[in-house]
Amino acid sequence: MRLLLLGGTEFVGRAVAEAALADGWDVTVFHRGRHAPVPGVRSLHGDRTAPDGLTALTEGGPWDLVVDTWSAAPRAVRDTARLLRDRADRYAYVSSRSVYAWPQPAGFTEDAAVVEGASADADQTDYARDKRGGELAVLDAFGTDRSLLVRAGLILGRYENIGRLPWWLGRIARGGPVLAPGPRDLPLQYVDVRDLAQWVLEASAAGRNGPYNLVGPQGHTTMGELLDACVTVTGGPAELRWTDPEIVLDAGIAPWTGLPVWVPPDTDLHTTLHSGDTSRAAAAGLRCRPVTETVADTWRWLRETGGVAPQRPDRPAVGIDAETEAKALAAGAHG
Repeated sequence: MRLLLLGGTEFVGRAVAEAALADGWDVTVFHRGRHAPVPGVRSLHGDRTAPDGLTALTEGGPWDLVVDTWSAAPRAVRDTARLLRDRADRYAYVSSRSVYAWPQPAGFTEDAAVVEGASADADQTDYARDKRGGELAVLDAFGTDRSLLVRAGLILGRYENIGRLPWWLGRIARGGPVLAPGPRDLPLQYVDVRDLAQWVLEASAAGRNGPYNLVGPQGHTTMGELLDACVTVTGGPAELRWTDPEIVLDAGIAPWTGLPVWVPPDTDLHTTLHSGDTSRAAAAGLRCRPVTETVADTWRWLRETGGVAPQRPDRPAVGIDAETEAKALAAGAHG
């Protein structure tokens, strides 16, 4: 099997490259050259946003599969997909559950309504419409039968360049009282980046098409299990202090970004982010490793990098400062 990976040097793309090589795929990576690719791949250089930036792709192929993780202007996906529709058999686009109209009820499926106003011809607008526009671009060039739309949810694991799990690991490794947003049994939905990568390859090889909510089942882990795993792997003298959601919010801490991954229970935010139906992906072979393995492998990778995770320049930093945490802890102690 011959794979063309668009990107392929960071987070999701890097995980796909490693999984494909491990499975014996012949892997070509098309990238800008800003980061070193996985050893063992063939590199093609180009910038999808530049005039004639796709020239290198005309010199390669054919490919059995294209995997694309683009998350900016949809027209970049449009141009690439049109160029490759006669050079590749199938196109897997790593999209997002953000393409669904907000909010969604618990148990929403791939048939749920999507955002309006998206276009395959658009310049960059907002994340949800950019991803939906990317989906439309792939469908236009490859048709329904040759397109796989991977609507990923929260992605954690090695190479994370958003900062969510790395922030928690770094904070807990420093020790001391740690603001732990409750409740402990708050159910979470996420997918390990390696499980996502393996599923994309296997589903594509099996000829699957259409949209899939690509995330683990609701309650695959909880906030308590996630943070307990962080305490275990870091081995530091951290003390988790579980704090009521109301106290966290009253301290001005933003859900999802201030304390990464966490959103308050019984809200549209939690329902939409952590309560989707993932049975279609499970029936198509999605296997999710335990949270302890995800956390341990991410910590191992962080230590290999000197404890500092890479940060995407187009995403805001996550986490809270020590002063904000101290105030919330004090409020919790008197609550």
